[in-house]
Amino acid sequence: MNRLPWHTKIVLALLAFLPVYFVVAALGTKFGVWSWQTGLLALTFGGGVILLGLTALAALVSLIIAARAKPRNNGLLAAAIIGLLLPGAIFVMFTAAGAKAGENPIHDISTDTANPPAFSDDTLARREAAGANPLSDYQTPLGELEPFKQGISPQLAVKSHAQIITDRKDRPAPLPLGGASKEDGVAAVAAAMGNMGLKDIRTDVAAGRVEGVAETFWFGFKDDVIARVGDQQIDFRSVSRVGQSDLGANTARIAELRKQTEALLGAASRGTPPAP
Repeated sequence: MNRLPWHTKIVLALLAFLPVYFVVAALGTKFGVWSWQTGLLALTFGGGVILLGLTALAALVSLIIAARAKPRNNGLLAAAIIGLLLPGAIFVMFTAAGAKAGENPIHDISTDTANPPAFSDDTLARREAAGANPLSDYQTPLGELEPFKQGISPQLAVKSHAQIITDRKDRPAPLPLGGASKEDGVAAVAAAMGNMGLKDIRTDVAAGRVEGVAETFWFGFKDDVIARVGDQQIDFRSVSRVGQSDLGANTARIAELRKQTEALLGAASRGTPPAP
């Protein structure tokens, strides 16, 4: 390491620092060291972009110097190229995330847009204590709702949650109960939530309600999930506590929960009870 030229040392140091920086930004958010706005917006997308730019610039300088050196050192060239490729790959990931956010402008998804499943008073109290986004009325245009009043296009501002969900190509659908009972439906949903790693799963058979909390590994973002088990079908809803876009996470979660619940109901109909 001591024999490496100064420009290569800088590139390698920045490459080593990059993962540490992004991990600290994420875990600091998860463990409450700073707010999600600081961890995600300021540190990850703000400071992170600056750090990536500095790394790429240092790598470019190192590449030019190494390419002009005699004799040519392929190891130094490789370090410089990696210093360019890694920030470039992360930039592409950030760009893809931005595009995905545009495709998923809301963070509250339900299979029933006319009457979405209602969370229990306990969940509402937890959301309020956590400073979560207020639950949105599905028929009100986004431009009239918090936190959508700022930063959305005029075309999007006039659309409601119900319109946006209905227009989705991957719109999640309710799950017919078939011949299963409400009790079977509640048990199957609860088991499916457990299989998916949701926490704090609570059931109310009389109300036909199953609730759970999904949490991301790195940033610790929490989404509240509910299933309403009726006499004929099961409706699902998944709502993020913070942010505007969910990057499609809630839709994907409902689709997976529906799939696993359907499989468990099928197993129950064959005489195999859902796993606890």
